[in-house]
Amino acid sequence: MSIWKPHVTVAALVERDGRFLFVEEHTVDGIRLNQPAGHLDEGESLVEACAREALEETAHHVAVDALVGIYQWPRPSGDITYLRFAFDCSVLSEEAGRALDEGIIRAVWLTPEELASQPERWRSPLVMQCVQDYLAGQRFPLTVIRHYG
Repeated sequence: MSIWKPHVTVAALVERDGRFLFVEEHTVDGIRLNQPAGHLDEGESLVEACAREALEETAHHVAVDALVGIYQWPRPSGDITYLRFAFDCSVLSEEAGRALDEGIIRAVWLTPEELASQPERWRSPLVMQCVQDYLAGQRFPLTVIRHYG
């Protein structure tokens, strides 16, 4: 008997001067825009995963400040359901020249309007929804997440 499980992912919402940090990445659907995001690795907390993914995909060290939201999204093909934890993050520093994760083309700063103007390039509808929730001021303290281990 197989047990169904969602894919647990994290996403970093990093805003600076009205622009958000995104990555352009190769996907099976072509080049797409996404927040710095990825899967939770065994043994790490959601907050640790978020900081790691931001560094690996953008060369930016970030502080994870608050939870913006939790999102459940089944891909239209029905093969995978993602459970995304999106976090409000702030830049601590950048590692100039750091190699980015495989498949990442580059990090790019976009305004919400620039992002909204190209929905065909979003990795998923969660990309814009997370920005909208962030702009609406949706924040939850990190203490709502309990990590034992």
